[in-house]
Amino acid sequence: MQTRFVLPTRLLITPEPPADELRFGDFLDRLDAALVRGIELVQLRAKTLDAASYGRLARQALLRCRAHGALMVLNGPSTDEPPEADGIHLTSERLMRASARPVSDSMLFSAACHTRAQLAHAAAIGADLVTLSPVLPTSSHPGEPTLGWRRFAQLVAGVRVPIYALGGMGREDERLARAFGARGIAGISAFW
Repeated sequence: MQTRFVLPTRLLITPEPPADELRFGDFLDRLDAALVRGIELVQLRAKTLDAASYGRLARQALLRCRAHGALMVLNGPSTDEPPEADGIHLTSERLMRASARPVSDSMLFSAACHTRAQLAHAAAIGADLVTLSPVLPTSSHPGEPTLGWRRFAQLVAGVRVPIYALGGMGREDERLARAFGARGIAGISAFW
């Protein structure tokens, strides 16, 4: 899939925002710090916020991303996201329910993948980028099975969508991920 966006090699996935909107300032300060360190692509992820709170946070986060020239995709409680964002990210469950590209070609469409079938579906409906996980063990999912680099390379072979390795990534893994066919790496703790 060709996109009008130039994709960087590092994707920050934000941790869960605080439920208390009075604490959004601290969250946004951390986002600012990541942007100052050079993050150019942000996925604003929120699994527990209601749609109204997420919308308010997204608008503030987008202003910060714009100030630093960074792109922001939304991964929130609904697919009715603020239209001024650069795009949306679908969980693997939402991805597999989608029968067509959920946004116009002028917006980024990102998706989470864990299997070959999900990668194929993302490519078929026009995803601009995907995350493939979990590559390595993570502190957020201790004891869960991982792909490892060999399986990661097998899955990405022949896929025509830029893929970001996710799961246990550190900044030092970027070169290795690219050697195994990734566009780059995605992570929370590595960049937050």
